[in-house]
Amino acid sequence: MRDVQVVLIGGTSNVGKSAVARAVADRLGFECLSTDHLARHPGRPWRTPDREVPPHVAEHYGGLTVDELIRSVLDHYDRLWPRIEELITARAVEDGTGPGLVLEGSALRPAPVAKLEVRRTAAVWLTADDAVLRARVRTAGRYEAATTAEQHLMDQFLARTGRFQELMLDAVDGLGLDRLDAGAGHTVAELADLVLAAIDTQATVGRSPGGG
Repeated sequence: MRDVQVVLIGGTSNVGKSAVARAVADRLGFECLSTDHLARHPGRPWRTPDREVPPHVAEHYGGLTVDELIRSVLDHYDRLWPRIEELITARAVEDGTGPGLVLEGSALRPAPVAKLEVRRTAAVWLTADDAVLRARVRTAGRYEAATTAEQHLMDQFLARTGRFQELMLDAVDGLGLDRLDAGAGHTVAELADLVLAAIDTQATVGRSPGGG
């Protein structure tokens, strides 16, 4: 594998970034971080056994249109990008004696990543069909057992997730960047193999010969 110090894994919510990033980090002996740890946008709007939906999250998804939800998250990622770029740049220029970094998150948008002028950095985006994303969210949120109001919040989240992926795919393909289908029946281990194979061929950040 070529000399990579930072691996970036982007994609929309619930596409499997976290699991794949941890697997890649384990293979490489790298640290694994999420852009969510830098500054979190309103989180997932469904209950879990140990978490209720905070009022501000319910208000966010229940009170905004899909267009407004998209604009809100994109504005959030725009504000967050300088911190992400600073982190990538700092880790990419290390002398190789410290741990490498696998950074995952929806905030890794294609256009700013493609403009990075740092060595030892690679990037891949994960995608999945809308049906796969819908099944994952509805399973996590126990959709069938949820109230009508709770289902509405999940539906809004899914609509924003799908719209975000459409915008991401347009940018990824338009820039000729590497992407992998994470909903094609691959295991996490197999997806980690595919990520490592892709970054091994990249000559510039996110681009391998014939990538996209």
